[in-house]
Amino acid sequence: MQERLQMSRVLIVGGGAAGMLASIFAAKRGQEVHVYEKNEKLGKKLYITGKGRCNLTNACEMDSLFDSVRTNSRFLYSAFYGFTNQDAMQFFEEEGLSLKVERGERVFPASDKSADVLDTLRRSMKKAGVKVHLNTGVKELICREGQMKGVLLENGETVEGDAVIVATGGLSYPSTGSTGDGYRFAEETGHKVTDCLPSLVPFNIREEFVKELQGLSLKNVEISIYNGKKQVFREFGEMLFTHFGVSGPLILTASSYVGPYASRQELRLVLDLKPALTPEQLDQRILRDFDANPNKSFKNVVSGLFPAKLTPVMVALSGIAPDKKVHNISREERQNFVHLIKNLEMTITGLRDYREAIITKGGVSVKELNPSTMESKLVKGLYFIGEVLDLDAVTGGFNLQIAWSTGYLAGMSIE
Repeated sequence: MQERLQMSRVLIVGGGAAGMLASIFAAKRGQEVHVYEKNEKLGKKLYITGKGRCNLTNACEMDSLFDSVRTNSRFLYSAFYGFTNQDAMQFFEEEGLSLKVERGERVFPASDKSADVLDTLRRSMKKAGVKVHLNTGVKELICREGQMKGVLLENGETVEGDAVIVATGGLSYPSTGSTGDGYRFAEETGHKVTDCLPSLVPFNIREEFVKELQGLSLKNVEISIYNGKKQVFREFGEMLFTHFGVSGPLILTASSYVGPYASRQELRLVLDLKPALTPEQLDQRILRDFDANPNKSFKNVVSGLFPAKLTPVMVALSGIAPDKKVHNISREERQNFVHLIKNLEMTITGLRDYREAIITKGGVSVKELNPSTMESKLVKGLYFIGEVLDLDAVTGGFNLQIAWSTGYLAGMSIE
């Protein structure tokens, strides 16, 4: 009986990845835990991550884990070491979820179903005794004399609590309920919120030819992005053309590096379609093709260099007449074509909006939180976890690891 009297009542605002994990570990420590979720079900955003497969963490070494965090990685030292990527994998497996590791050390449920990740978390919450309140929005946090006292619900009801964990997510995918409530709660309780931008998000491209390439996926290409003459990003991987511009893993990763530039001015994207070949090697290859088919038209001889959808676009951009016989093509024309293949230029006119962003860059300033507990330095009993924080990482399961690690730390830190 004595133990029950000492139990804290923990109120968690938001039933996404971070909130669910925090609730499990707080409840396992004997706390009375209530999760308030404004949606009709838990984990709406988690359900659509990884195209519905849920890339739930990354099995890389710890150094790579920190290197993959773009903002405030040092703040995560206690969180990442307190609940590592291996700990996350072990937690899910012990709760009955089989996992598999794919290319780039990405970890998925063996079933390829995000619903199985959600079911595992919900089951674990139920077993730990977490009380879940669906369709229940929180209007404001109740804070008196620098101490959390509870929350005011949208329906006007006041709920008292010893600790409040804000796990509301950011602004990305607003249809899943991420509408920035956590930033408002933070500001109302005296915390600084940094400027926010959509991140891990596709780019808009000015050039009309991208529309003709809609749906085309390119593997093993290299992109470089320039702000004026300064190169601000360069990487190798795969990308996708869309009706508005470019997307795919390479582009989403680039957005976390160049987002602040792209939100202010136009940038230049240079695509190398054949990064494995030097310009000289590529020229030799094209010359061999020309020599082997001297009387064939240009468009037919170069079709072997590209996917079918890309050939007419490259031919048009080359300025060489499609039906010109290759034996009539000058050395200068051929070398200009080589340059085009190695330097296909596009103009980035901006980022897509939060509806298409995987995460939000920016958020509650981590300077005002204790990195060992996730508790506010300004308000006792108030914790912030997950995407609401000014923390973001590249694509590959790293952002969910931030959610698990910060959620675990908060859940374990409440006395």
